[in-house]
Amino acid sequence: MAARNFSLLPLLLALLYISGTAASENFIRASCKATEYPAVCVQSLSAYASAIQQSPRQLALTALTVSQARAESMRAFVAKLTKFKGLKAREYGAIKDCLEEIGDSADRIQKSIQELNAASKSKGKDFLWHMSNVETWVSAALTDANTCLDGFSGRALDGRIKNSVRARVTNVAQVTSNALALVNQFAAKS
Repeated sequence: MAARNFSLLPLLLALLYISGTAASENFIRASCKATEYPAVCVQSLSAYASAIQQSPRQLALTALTVSQARAESMRAFVAKLTKFKGLKAREYGAIKDCLEEIGDSADRIQKSIQELNAASKSKGKDFLWHMSNVETWVSAALTDANTCLDGFSGRALDGRIKNSVRARVTNVAQVTSNALALVNQFAAKS
């Protein structure tokens, strides 16, 4: 009899794992409903469901980490663009400006991750101060990402480079906007 019960243990553990993951995914979906881009939110965070579990803090931290990774990826992409041959002076200037803006964005998000960790160890006014810093820096990072596109305005810069940059900026801006909303949710629940 004991051997039979023991053989059911892996099945029971698998069912517990699946139900825990499903609960985490439901938590992510429910939290993402309050963001501006809920489908992007769910898509970008579902892979981390087991780490997030049902923690608003871990959800906000993971959203910031995803945002920072996307900003760093974009920084690397834009840095490669500066090495293209045959760029017009205006294109090169727009790319260099974008590189600076997206670099600032990635740096601000990294500071926000550190600040959120500090906030988690604080209470009362200290907690509110740290969370205010996080919200300010993530908002500034979102502005930086969007400012990257300013140099590409006008028809003179239409083309593949502009379209590639726009697509990546849009993605960074969407995950960063979602991260800001999830940070605000965490602050409100704490």
